[in-house]
Amino acid sequence: MRALVIVIAIVAAVAGVAVYSGMFTRQPAQTADGQAAAAPDAGRGSAPAGAARGGRGGRGGAAGPLTVETATVTRSSVAQQLLVVGNLIGDVTVAVVPRAAGRLETIGVRLGDPVRRGQRIATIEDYELQEQLKQQQAGLEVSRATIRQREADLQLAQTNAERSRSLFARQLLPKQTLDDTEARLQSAQAQLDLARAQNTQSEARLDELKINLANTVITSPVNGFVARRAADPGAFVSPNAPVVDVVDIARVRLVANIIEKDLRQVQPGDETRVEVDAFPGEMFRGRIARLSPVLDPATRTAPMEIEIPNPGFRLKPGMYARVTITTDARKDALVVPSNAVVDYNGRRGVFVMADGETATFRPVRVGIEESEAIEILEGADEGDRVVTTGAAALRDGDRVLLAGARGGRPAPPLAADGEGAVAAEPQPGAAGTGRQGRRGGAPGGQAGRRGGQP
Repeated sequence: MRALVIVIAIVAAVAGVAVYSGMFTRQPAQTADGQAAAAPDAGRGSAPAGAARGGRGGRGGAAGPLTVETATVTRSSVAQQLLVVGNLIGDVTVAVVPRAAGRLETIGVRLGDPVRRGQRIATIEDYELQEQLKQQQAGLEVSRATIRQREADLQLAQTNAERSRSLFARQLLPKQTLDDTEARLQSAQAQLDLARAQNTQSEARLDELKINLANTVITSPVNGFVARRAADPGAFVSPNAPVVDVVDIARVRLVANIIEKDLRQVQPGDETRVEVDAFPGEMFRGRIARLSPVLDPATRTAPMEIEIPNPGFRLKPGMYARVTITTDARKDALVVPSNAVVDYNGRRGVFVMADGETATFRPVRVGIEESEAIEILEGADEGDRVVTTGAAALRDGDRVLLAGARGGRPAPPLAADGEGAVAAEPQPGAAGTGRQGRRGGAPGGQAGRRGGQP
């Protein structure tokens, strides 16, 4: 009987252990969100772990290759250019002022009228000068008549002096009479000299009046156009106030300041190209005419003067102009698009498509840089295919896919350090698409199923 009780107790204990074990097997511990936690020994390849590693399969792994565009390294012409801006001015600008003061009688030009060198522009009233001129001419006639009279007096005095000398030699004339005759001869000579001097003075005064009279006519000193009319008929003008401004625009100029580091790249005679907003898309040719040898110590710039021929007078003073100066050029250079050259790990270079699927970084040495193209001096060969769009997001060895092909992904936005953001977020319970993710995900899932439903 005692043995039977012991057997029953043992069976009950075994049954209890079995029931207790079954409860923990069928009801795993619940997590905070109500999901069953994975068994601790379900295997190192559980689904979440596999998914996480699949997400880190990273660039060319879970997210797939980057979609990029490429270009071929070719030979082309490149040019190093310098851009300066400024306002156009006329080749010669003259403020026309009268050379005599007076009331303006007439003015024959208006704003914008073309004028020629020596053309009459305006006149000043000259009535008083005309009267003074007439009086001076009459006075000149009097002085000339006086000269003739003095010449006759001198001739008479010379005759008397010769007769007196002859008589005195024969002792027929006293010495006093001879002396008087000689004195009259000298006086006649002095009177003639005085009359001639007065005549010269009258002639000089007459010439002065003629000049003053001529100065009442205001003429243009240059060929050009009337840029400003400052007075109207009836106004009192003087040599201190301009009547009109005349500007010569057969050739226009631009004065620009060039900075110190660019000064060595330009010299007088260099050709330039000029653009103005008034004629979009049209280019005007010019040349550097003068370059200052002195820099402004405050701005470290030097004035530079550019001359531009202006046939047809299309360019006007005051227009805003952009001038392009070619400082260096090569006709047969290796070039790539400008967006193909990137900074990577502190070096400039390009990503080359060696096998059509992988981008390999190659450092390069660049030469002339244009806005759309960059010259390659070393590091790339003609015919190489380099990545253009998307190059800034690549790393050395990344898998890429050409734009237009299926299966790629767009280039990620650049982070602050210029690297692409490529980490993928793993999904709970999902296997990664990378090789490691697939290998680690399946066993974990199978282990979970074997440990779950009987």
